[in-house]
This record gives sequence, C-alpha cells and structure tokens, in this order.
Amino acid sequence: MSEIQPIDRGVAAEPDHGVKHLAIIMDGNHRWAKARHMPRAAGHRAGAKNVAAVAEACADAGITTLTLFAFSTENWERPSREVNLLMDLMRNMLKNDVDELNDRGVKLSVIGDRSRFASDLQMDMNRAEALTRENDALRLNIAANFGGRWDIVQAAKKVALEVATGRLDEATLARMDEADFAKYLSLGTLDEPDLCIRTGGDQRISNFLLWDFAYTEFYFTDTYWPDFNQDTLAEALSTFSERQRRFGRRG
Repeated sequence: MSEIQPIDRGVAAEPDHGVKHLAIIMDGNHRWAKARHMPRAAGHRAGAKNVAAVAEACADAGITTLTLFAFSTENWERPSREVNLLMDLMRNMLKNDVDELNDRGVKLSVIGDRSRFASDLQMDMNRAEALTRENDALRLNIAANFGGRWDIVQAAKKVALEVATGRLDEATLARMDEADFAKYLSLGTLDEPDLCIRTGGDQRISNFLLWDFAYTEFYFTDTYWPDFNQDTLAEALSTFSERQRRFGRRG
C-alpha cells in the first residue's frame, strides 16, 4: 500500500454518476492465477494487493462507502491450506496497512461473525476499528465470515433478545417497520448500496447483502479481481449513471 497516495478530496465537484455506496464481490483470483500458469495462492495475494488501489479509486470517484466481500460463511469449506492463506492475508492487511489507511482518512469496519476467527485476528480487527473510528474520507467495510442469511438471522436474534430482556416492549415491537429492523443488521444505519459490482464473470450474489440489495443495481464484469482497476470502475459507474432507478414505482 505504500504506493497509494493520501486521499485528497479537496473541493472536487459532486460526482455525477450517483453512486455513494458501492459493494464489490471480489471474484476471479483463482482464474487469474490459472491463466498465468501460477499457483492459486498467487491469485489471492494479487487480489489482496488490489484492495488499496481500488479503495483509492473509489475515493477519487466520490464514493463515500465501499463494502467488500472478502470471506463468506461458505468459504470455510475450502481446503484448509487455502483458508489459512486467506487468514494470513487478512492479518497482514490489519497489521501492516491499517496505519496508512488511518493516515488517508479511511474508516475501517469489519462486518460478519467474528467468533470463528482466531483470537489474535479478532484483536487486530478491534484495533483497526478503534484506530480509524473518527475518519470520514472513506468508509471501508470488510465483510469477513459474512453471509446474507446469517445477517438476517443474527438481526432477528438481537430483536428477540431485546424483547426477552425487556429492552424492547411489545408496543414498540408491534410498530417496528423495515427501517427499524434494518438497524439490527451489520450495515446498521448506513445507506443501502447503490451499486454492486461482481468481478470474474459469474452472475450471482452468493449470499452477500441479501436484505440490503433489495433495490441495488448490479454490474457484472469478466475482469478478474486482480485486474480490476480505475478504468473498469469508471465503466461500471458510467453504466450505472445511465440507468433509471424506479424502486418499484412505475416509469
């Protein structure tokens, strides 16, 4: 990340593409490596290195929130050697890159079920969040051990626990609407993603932000994640700007 310059939002004009919250499903690391006759691990390392550059490109484009799908609840089923590598890459980012993220004004949050991660990795997550808590140049959410179904279930459990302990009375529960319930989800009060980009050629959401994607626009590209860059991002944002978002209303 040392090659990435500090974010300078300056007095740039309001972006005309309309994307404030961008979600990305980072896919294609294996195929990127295979196409280059390299081991799978090389693809993951290349993908990890690309996160900082893409975050910088998003900030330059006027995006204020970036949510990246880094590790799903289903990814534990991958070979243990691959899982261990992914954990090491996460440790490396949290230990070695967080100070620079902080200097660039990035607020880092890890969303997902942390209970399955090693204790040292959980401590690194807590430290990174505490260090960057007051930053506001870019909100970077890393979804790790995250699943859309898990997110809805854990939110429902939170509501049930508040009812059981008396912190939420029956009258308030009866008045609860979708906006109230959404506060219990991992993204909390953040605006829902305007656009989700999936790299690597597949066209599915793979149990990502199921609730939050209710009216999110999607952009699928054959570009593998390690090759995703400012130009690919600009193409996706341009396509989004040409769409008419009706949110279920007649056009």
